[in-house]
Amino acid sequence: MSAERVQAVRPMMQRDRASAALGMVVEKDEPGESIVSMQVRDDMTNGFAITHGGLVFALADTAFAIACNEDERVTVAAGADITFLKSTSSGQTLTAHAVRRSLVGRTGVYDVTVSDETGDVVAEFRGRSLTTNRAAGDAPGTAD
Repeated sequence: MSAERVQAVRPMMQRDRASAALGMVVEKDEPGESIVSMQVRDDMTNGFAITHGGLVFALADTAFAIACNEDERVTVAAGADITFLKSTSSGQTLTAHAVRRSLVGRTGVYDVTVSDETGDVVAEFRGRSLTTNRAAGDAPGTAD
């Protein structure tokens, strides 16, 4: 990973309080690809004692965000969907692997596979990105 890439991504993740609060760990961070893991805690389960789907989505969304922010411009989600394939529970570790499938102009498509610690696929997520005209260091505002 180039020094410029570390400078571009690390501030984004350092400011990401939601991912930090959920205990997410960035394992791979490269243009168009990322891997992020998270251990499921008791407070991440729903009324059926399985991992809350919104938290599986959050993990996949974080991996997507890292993979699609490939340069100094801010890239945001234009949409995303997820298919849940297997339930998990407290104590398990989930890993999201995001890969760019297509990047044309300012729009991209990224697939994220979420697996458990045994390698079983838990969910499949597809994210659609939009690259803005805003630089990563600019103050928050609306997308261009």
